Amino acid sequence: MILYGAPVREKIRTELIEKIKKLDKQPVLAVVQVGNKEDSNIYVKNKQKFGEEIGVKVLINKFDADISERELEEEVKKLNDNENINGIIVQLPLPEGFDSEKIVNLISKKKDADGLTGGKTMPATARGVMALLDYYNIPISGKKVVVIGRSKLAGAPIAEILKEKGAEVEVCHRGTENMAQICKVSDILISAAGQIGLVTKDFVNKNQVVVDVGINRNKKGKLVGDVNFAEIEPLISAITPVPGGVGLLTVACLFQNMLDL
Repeated sequence: MILYGAPVREKIRTELIEKIKKLDKQPVLAVVQVGNKEDSNIYVKNKQKFGEEIGVKVLINKFDADISERELEEEVKKLNDNENINGIIVQLPLPEGFDSEKIVNLISKKKDADGLTGGKTMPATARGVMALLDYYNIPISGKKVVVIGRSKLAGAPIAEILKEKGAEVEVCHRGTENMAQICKVSDILISAAGQIGLVTKDFVNKNQVVVDVGINRNKKGKLVGDVNFAEIEPLISAITPVPGGVGLLTVACLFQNMLDL
């Protein structure tokens, strides 16, 4: 079974439209972007487009790459203090030389739509993975899950939430020995390593669900995941595509977080 993100995204979109209709005033999301990286431009446009579709005003605060870290800190603080703004995100990655973690942690927990400051909201990528598993009725409690990758944006929060849901979770990373053997005996394999072609047929079994969170560009500029899709798709129970899987859900889940806030 191919676990497409589009129907899950549509379900979330419909729910958000209904919720926003009932609000007294239009919610406002502020996006902080530094520099003019093409990938970041695309991601920001996607957020703006989705926001407009559901009735959220998206304000793009775009700064040149030569802005100082101190100036950027002040801009984030201004957004925190602006009562008209309900949610804030910093478009990552920031250009080289910026302390991304420091900047992100300046966002008020009450306005952290990406869920990266340890507040009430779940990081958007992790929420997307959970929404996808829930939509396709894939049980989590009591299951053996392996997560490849431990980044604060994806791997670490995904592992944490799965543990809270009752899964037996093991995290692998580039220092893990016998990674293929560890992954092969899991019920659910989630790869968030950001490494093209990492997951091959040696990592999987026929009853397994594979969730590919990786977003990479190959030499031809094509968007691909961490998983060798063509090789393993016939050998397993279910798999997410890239593009068209979890990546479609992160923006929708970002707006879910904002509405929760």
